[in-house]
Amino acid sequence: MPKEVDDKFYDRADAHIHLTNDHLAEIGRGKASASMLYATARFNAWVSACGFANGAEMKKAKTETLDYFLEQYRLMLEENLDDYIQNFSKFMVPREGDA
Repeated sequence: MPKEVDDKFYDRADAHIHLTNDHLAEIGRGKASASMLYATARFNAWVSACGFANGAEMKKAKTETLDYFLEQYRLMLEENLDDYIQNFSKFMVPREGDA
């Protein structure tokens, strides 16, 4: 998680989650998750490219860029996994018809 987030940080994240949730009925969690992950990777590659003058410059920084994004993802995923572990019974309330 970034150390400092703006007032709309979670609103934007929730908007992406809601959009992905809209696809669940037609494609399921796995495919929806894969599409969201791909979109995030594609967008972050574009954000990264915006900071370089050319492809050669970007190529030199590729490992550093990968390390940054992978570490950020790991921290965010770990934070959210811990949240679900601690609040499992609250977040994962069985729905009618679930086994």
